Amino acid sequence: MKLPIFIADAFTARAFRGNPAAVCLLENELEEDMHQKIAREMNLSETAFIRKLHPTDNFAQSSCFGLRWFTPASEVPLCGHATLASAAVLFYKIKNVNSTLTFVTLSGELRARQAEDGIVLDLPLYPVYPQDFHEVEDLIKTAIGNTLVQDICYSPDTRKLLLRLSDTYNRSFLENLKVNTENLLQVENTGKVKGLILTLKGEPGEQSQSFDFYSRYFAPWVGVAEDPVTGSAHAVLSSYWSQQLGKKEMHAFQCSQRGGELGISLRPDGRVDIRGGAAVVLEGTLTA
Repeated sequence: MKLPIFIADAFTARAFRGNPAAVCLLENELEEDMHQKIAREMNLSETAFIRKLHPTDNFAQSSCFGLRWFTPASEVPLCGHATLASAAVLFYKIKNVNSTLTFVTLSGELRARQAEDGIVLDLPLYPVYPQDFHEVEDLIKTAIGNTLVQDICYSPDTRKLLLRLSDTYNRSFLENLKVNTENLLQVENTGKVKGLILTLKGEPGEQSQSFDFYSRYFAPWVGVAEDPVTGSAHAVLSSYWSQQLGKKEMHAFQCSQRGGELGISLRPDGRVDIRGGAAVVLEGTLTA
């Protein structure tokens, strides 16, 4: 078996920043267990598999493909950065002739279109609801100790828990915060939570570049201790911060070690456009 494989850094214009994803192009159906084996071999937060929907399809000419995402531990229902990486491979390396691509996924049809300043993903917008502190107190204390939490919300569609840290903290605090992910699987094993979002309101006094909000994302429940830049988390964050700030257009920064920028536009149809750059850094052949 020989498969074309790429690695693309998503939500960045520069190599070795943003979030790397592996992208495999499938000319034919792959044995089911091979998806997970390849994802485990790549050992990135996600590996994407693009497949043709019909035998006559062509990666350079067709506009609609199947798409699945796997962490080293399991398949996931939505992954924004690996979708962006997949579109970047098709647009930049395969030279797909279409300006918009449609991906058929576990989260429905997702679209990616070329823009002057990157690639725009059309993603679901997931609402959040207030979460009682006492129900998740042990998880919070285990993850961030006595760090002050200003708001707690939950996204039932994605099973993500959102913790807004106190406005008294700044970006540097969030970047340097030590988060204990090792013990979270023991503290939360009911299946209710599959991802933990930490977020912080932006600082209007920044001199370099203004961001509406910051975040970090942790998903040890699916084998990812900390994800560098997370599109699916921003499908939740966009809903929360739009309500908090009264804005439909936002600029976000994920404060991981690699870091990544996301442009956000809430749509009238109840979805969200998330914009980011991508840099393809590796191209090769997977042999097994």
